[in-house]
This record gives sequence, C-alpha cells and structure tokens, in this order.
Amino acid sequence: MTQAECHRIFSQLSEYMDAELPVDLCRQIEAHIARCPPCVEFVESLKKTVALCKEIQSEQPPETLTEDARRQLREAYRRMLEGMSQKP
Repeated sequence: MTQAECHRIFSQLSEYMDAELPVDLCRQIEAHIARCPPCVEFVESLKKTVALCKEIQSEQPPETLTEDARRQLREAYRRMLEGMSQKP
C-alpha cells in the first residue's frame, strides 16, 4: 500500500460508489480499502455525507452540506492524509 495508491483510490471513489467502474477495478479498490484503515475511515465518512445529502435534498440543494457534515468530511480527509504519510 503506497501513498500513490491511496490517491488513486481517492480519485475514483465517486465513480466506485456510483457503480460506474468495471468490476475488476472495483475489486482492486475493495482490496485496497480492506487493508487501509485511513481509506476505510474516509469511505465511511463519504458514505455518511452522501446519505446526509440525500436526506436534505428536499430542504436544500443537494450540493449544500451542513457545516457539521463539512467538518466531518474535512476531518476524515485530514486523518486519511495523516495515515498515508505514515506509510513507508
């Protein structure tokens, strides 16, 4: 697991979560996530953010996040970056 691999995973998460990637690439992403705690945490945070966006869709435009959701996403991203910087 390398920092470059984490960045590649991060750049493909949206398409992965929307099931827009080929099956073999999804398996590679899942294998990486299964052994990378910072990426697991970030994926979970991203899933929560998507769920929050769906909840507030009727109240606010989908691109608008609450400040708490923004804070949680920024914190998960920071922890993911810290975890990547600790890798050899």
